[in-house]
Order: sequence, then C-alpha cells, then structure tokens
Amino acid sequence: MPRGGDRSESIQGPRPEAQGRMKKTSVSRPAMEARSVDEIPEGSEWQYEPKWDGFRCILTRDGSAVAMLSKSGQDLKRYFPEIVSAALSLRAKNFVLDGELVVPVGGQFSFDDLLQRIHPAASRVRKLAAATPALYLAFDLLKEGTRELATELLSKRRGLLEKFANRQFPKAVLFRLSPASSQLKEAERWLMAAGGGSDGVIAKRLDLAYQAGNREGMQKIKKYRSADCVIGGFRYAEKSQAGRKVVGSMLLGLYDADGLLHHVGFSSGIKSRDKVALTNKLEEVQQKQSFTGNAPGGPSRWSTKRSSEWTPVKPKYVVEVSYDHFTGERFRHGTSILRWRPDKRPSLCTIDQVKQKVARRFISDILAKT
Repeated sequence: MPRGGDRSESIQGPRPEAQGRMKKTSVSRPAMEARSVDEIPEGSEWQYEPKWDGFRCILTRDGSAVAMLSKSGQDLKRYFPEIVSAALSLRAKNFVLDGELVVPVGGQFSFDDLLQRIHPAASRVRKLAAATPALYLAFDLLKEGTRELATELLSKRRGLLEKFANRQFPKAVLFRLSPASSQLKEAERWLMAAGGGSDGVIAKRLDLAYQAGNREGMQKIKKYRSADCVIGGFRYAEKSQAGRKVVGSMLLGLYDADGLLHHVGFSSGIKSRDKVALTNKLEEVQQKQSFTGNAPGGPSRWSTKRSSEWTPVKPKYVVEVSYDHFTGERFRHGTSILRWRPDKRPSLCTIDQVKQKVARRFISDILAKT
C-alpha cells in the first residue's frame, strides 16, 4: 500500500517533536511505539482503539506537581495550562496516564488549532487555552498511587483504566476515556470513519505488558485514499543532478466551486532516474502564476526560505496521488504519486473529492460527555 511522504515536509508544519522551541527533558518512562502495518490484525489477543491525530502525551501527577511529556520527551506542560489545572483537580494525587492531546472545534478534533498552541508567548498560550481548550484522551494507566501498572498485561490495565476514569473523570471536563473494543467490526468502522481528528486504528496486544520504547505490542493502521490533483508548481531539490537543478517536489492543487485553484499539498519521493525528464517537462510550462486561491509560501510562522521558493507552472498536468488525511483544506502529510492522468481535464480536479463524508459517531460520543 502506498505511504505518504516525509512528515517533516508537511505544509501543515512540524509536529511538536520537530519544532525546536520546546524544551526536551529526560524520559524516565519511554512511550510505547507502534509498528505501521497495512491491515488490521485479527485474533482474540488484540484490542482496538481509534488512532487520534493529536499530540501523544505521558501525563504524570505526583502530588501538586504535573508533568506532560511528548513521545520523544518534549515538555508540553507550558502549552496546555488548562490540562495541568484539570489534572490537579482530580481526586487522585499520584498517577501516570498515556494518552493524546486534541483540540475540539466544530464537532471534530482540529490539528490546525492544536498546532497553534505551541507558541513561545505565554500570553498567547493563555488566550488560546481559554478560546480553544484541549482535551486529554486517556488510553492507558501506567501507575496509580504507589502501584506500578506498566508491568501488568493490557487486559488488566484496561479494566483498571476504566475504573480510574469512572471515579476521576466525571467532574473533570477536559479528561476523557478513549474508547476501546475487542471487536474487529468496530475497528473496521473506526478505520472507515477516519478523518476529523482520527486517522486510523491502533491495535494493541492484550497479553503483553506496556512495551516502553519499542513496537512489539502495538500496530497502527491508516486508511489511504486517492485523489486526482493538478500540478500547480514545483520546488527544486537542494542537490543537483548531472550538473543541473532538478525537481525535488511538486505542488498540488484542487479547484473549488468558484473555479479557484488552491494549493493543497505536495508530492515528493520522485525517483532519481525520472527527475531530469520531469524537470524538462515542468520547466516547459512555467508561467508567472498558477494558484488563484490559496498559494504556497504565504506568511506563516512555519515558513522557511526553502518553502517560499517555488516555480509556478501552467495547470496542465494531472496526477492521481495517495494520501492518508485531509484537514484544514490541505493534505496533512506528503502524498505519493500513483499515476499520471493525461485522460483527465484539470478543471475536473475539484476539492469535493477529498471531503470527509462519513459521520464520526465515536468522536461525537466523546465530546458529548455524560
């Protein structure tokens, strides 16, 4: 199955591990990792959960002290003061949770709004914490009181987490229990409904302890889709080939209902042997403007010199690309080219083909806290 491009080039901007401004601390309890697979595993040894598109966070409370660390040890606490306050409001004084930070907007979880929370100005953080408060979705309990639970099997930890959530979360408006199921059909429904804050399914081994720092007990499955996109421009690669500049990535566009061409993402991973011919092909159709709607390289705190340097081309060529997630009017990650579409008119490449149409009942259930 085709995979998306390098996450580091996502036009969405870097994830918290890549942003550089966040303080990295020593990780006393490495997070459990997931191995990417193409299909949902079957068997009674598996537990299934939605895969959230947020910030992974190990949250620890030790009396009046709260720690929030990302998967790679980045300190998240200063960016989510409302979660710190909510953790301190719980009756339990000592615990460790594994979960995901998300920001609900309009009945779904918005990665764009979540990303805005990673801001250097404390005043801005406080304003956003009030305007778009985050939620903490707990999916594992690693310690309660003085009792270490990470060595227990997941089949036992899940039951203890559910009891913990029933006791602690009812009055904590920013904490939720992330759903889980042993039913394959439920996992398949979650995978089909991916979008709007979830981007697939997680499968965990019920018969294993918490696999800190490795991928033996957890697998991730994403739903990959395809879309026909117009090539609206390209960026040159940093390295030349055969003594000349060659294409490094292509900028993709989709038309809206008004006929405006919007930049929605990029596709890289071009084979070395194809780069010279592709460069010739695109340089022949260079022009001063291509995107008539949202264009790449606009003002943004994520912009770099490289991201703002691109060459517009006549919107003539169409490619079918594979992608995993479309949100905020763009592909969340890079795409992979499946094939060229000389048989398709560029004007038929409209944005409605990537709109998520599946009702996400499980997200609604989480937001409608009982």
